[in-house]
Amino acid sequence: MPLARRLTLRDAVAIGLGSMIGAGVFSVWGPAISVAGTGLLVALLIAGVVAFCNATASAQLAAVHPVAGGTYAYARAEIGPWSGYIAGWCFVIGKIASCAAMAMTFAAYAAPAGWQVPVAVTAVAALCAVNCFGVTRTVQLTRILVTVSLLGLAIVVAAGFSTATTATPSPPPEATAYGVLQGAGLLFFAFAGYARIATMGEEVTDPGRTIPRAIVLALGGAVLVYVLIAVVTLLVLGADAASSSAPLAEVVARAGWSWLAPDVRVAAATASLGALLALLTGIGRTTLAMAREADLPRFLAKIDERWQVPRRAEIIIAAVVIAIVLVADLRGAIGFSSFGVLLYYLIANASAFRQGADVRRYPRWLQVVGALGCLLLVSALPVVASLIGTGVVAVGIGYRMLRLRFAR
Repeated sequence: MPLARRLTLRDAVAIGLGSMIGAGVFSVWGPAISVAGTGLLVALLIAGVVAFCNATASAQLAAVHPVAGGTYAYARAEIGPWSGYIAGWCFVIGKIASCAAMAMTFAAYAAPAGWQVPVAVTAVAALCAVNCFGVTRTVQLTRILVTVSLLGLAIVVAAGFSTATTATPSPPPEATAYGVLQGAGLLFFAFAGYARIATMGEEVTDPGRTIPRAIVLALGGAVLVYVLIAVVTLLVLGADAASSSAPLAEVVARAGWSWLAPDVRVAAATASLGALLALLTGIGRTTLAMAREADLPRFLAKIDERWQVPRRAEIIIAAVVIAIVLVADLRGAIGFSSFGVLLYYLIANASAFRQGADVRRYPRWLQVVGALGCLLLVSALPVVASLIGTGVVAVGIGYRMLRLRFAR
């Protein structure tokens, strides 16, 4: 049974912005400045270029393969089943970790001390329930969350520029090549959201036209927001951002607008919810696509007849996210997520590179730059995150090998 095509261009852009303008834009600047230092804007540029290359590869693929599943479906068609499986597995494990990170970030802003874990668990369960009652309700809630997030960021930008000429921030550390690369890897985590549009290709109207436009529009909007936030954070906080758990609230406080700091915290919590909602939706669609091909248990391929959503997949994913929230910390979740997501986009670029001239929308060199960028950022990740990620990918490969052997 196919999914219903109900999402317009505006809906798809809202989902993309809801995924990108999430917890990362409120929390990533401290860690990024601590490693990139004066090279923060260069790190942001690198992350943005890699994200753009990945976005154009996803858009080109989605226009030809307008089905649920994202790069899992694209790589199966363009390269082969094994490439598709590895992409899908990396996406699922990476984004499940992202969901846990978003839930933890929401709780850190919204819950009092000692209540973060139960609040994070409640948020995951509540948004899973929203997803189970139809994708149009998901889009409606995502629009509200994105609007609140942008209002909070507008306050930060206005406060930052109002005091930029009189602020005397501590100078950030001098940039190094490795530090800039590591900063780009951290900032890429804040960008990775445009794939949520592609994974919903089976629910978008006129996907060949809508998906490419929505991806580019959503990414362009996110880049503009991030540049503004990076500039005001450097101008007002400088090196002090590295030691702040809520740097954007600190920007507002130093500007003398401390009475608006609670509004920024509300916006941060709202942004985290928006990203979590869009992530849960995207993972559910990739899980559905993999289950249809028996790369995950076929039990997960069931679509609810009334609401036309993969309800079983949504519930199982939420349960796994809740389990991670109960046992992991935020830093570990982000590192593990970055490993899976960058491998996913590496395969997306390879898939787009193989497409013929008749369907090509962007030059092949963009996919080469995207693939090399993914490899470069993966190499800059912490060793522990890479080792854990490699182990989990190996488990997924072993599962498929066993399934194929039993099938024969």
